[in-house]
Amino acid sequence: MGKPTYQAKNTTGLIHHSDRGIQYCNNVYTQILKRNNIDINMTAENHRYESAMAERVNGILKDEFYLDQTFDSLQHAKRATKNAINLYNEIRLHLFLDYQTPNMVYLKTA
Repeated sequence: MGKPTYQAKNTTGLIHHSDRGIQYCNNVYTQILKRNNIDINMTAENHRYESAMAERVNGILKDEFYLDQTFDSLQHAKRATKNAINLYNEIRLHLFLDYQTPNMVYLKTA
């Protein structure tokens, strides 16, 4: 059995990936996302593996790039997130991608 292939989806906005935890289903929380034009992607009820790729990436951002810490300011959080995503996409080599970065793989196919 070969490795599954994933096609990168071009998006122009933000997507909030989550499970159906009470904090993410809260009406106040979802209204804030909607007001800020952030698409909401939740797993179906009782299907915790449905957003496995998003969960994996979020785990990497927290564990390897320490994005689960408390930041001093919104600007600090934005800067740390931007740096982590840049490292993940442009510098970190991925075994699944034959030791290439996502940008090396997806920019070749674009």
